[in-house]
Amino acid sequence: MTTVGQPLVSARGVRKQFGPLQVLKGVDLDVHPGEVVVILGPSGSGKSTFLRCVNHLERIDAGSITVDGELVGYEQRGGRIHRLPERRIARTRRQIGMVFQHFNLFPHLTVLGNVIEAPVGVLREPKAEVVERARALLDKVGLADKADSYPRQLSGGQQQRVAIARALAMRPKLMLFDEPTSALDPELVGEVLGTMRDLAADGLTMVVVTHEISFAREVADRVVFMDGGTIVESGTPAEVLDRPANPRTRAFLARFLPAGQSAA
Repeated sequence: MTTVGQPLVSARGVRKQFGPLQVLKGVDLDVHPGEVVVILGPSGSGKSTFLRCVNHLERIDAGSITVDGELVGYEQRGGRIHRLPERRIARTRRQIGMVFQHFNLFPHLTVLGNVIEAPVGVLREPKAEVVERARALLDKVGLADKADSYPRQLSGGQQQRVAIARALAMRPKLMLFDEPTSALDPELVGEVLGTMRDLAADGLTMVVVTHEISFAREVADRVVFMDGGTIVESGTPAEVLDRPANPRTRAFLARFLPAGQSAA
């Protein structure tokens, strides 16, 4: 896709430190409306931390992140940056859906109850309208017949698809996926990735942290490779996956190639 106009997400010089450990060392990244960006990298490279900073689940130590032109977690007053109160941060966070490795569904609520909980309880939307939207979303993720089931009655793949529907029920501008298939049995991965492919085809702006190279190749508009808290390489799937320029990228991708092949 072309990336003209203002980015939906703009990160500049983002740094994050946990004690003496520098996890993010000055990350710059733009994500444009309708773009699917897949972030690859070894464990500990800062991928998940960066996603959590975009959603302000982690406070950044330096730099800035804007979503739709607004600073995430902060505002500028009198030439200085001030942290927003938690209530206003939560209001901004509603625009950003996030799906985690683990599903975190409410076990005492049905599938439908999980999906409608936030729009009704947080946004105070009319329940009848939310229920109608939730049923359409469950149909979209292939779970229309599970609306009255409880999470314990579902497979891991089904629970993750409910988690996706629950995030979409808030009508976010941006969806973040933090290794959404890593906790699933291998035979269940495909159904979750299939749902994500459908969302990408609908034009949803997505940032996806994953090790699913085939998904990155097929769905991503751009692939970003992170290592050591920095973006090492970024480009189209063909550029990064088939013709990686950086030796660190090549070494990482070699782990996912069939024996006897090597990254170009």
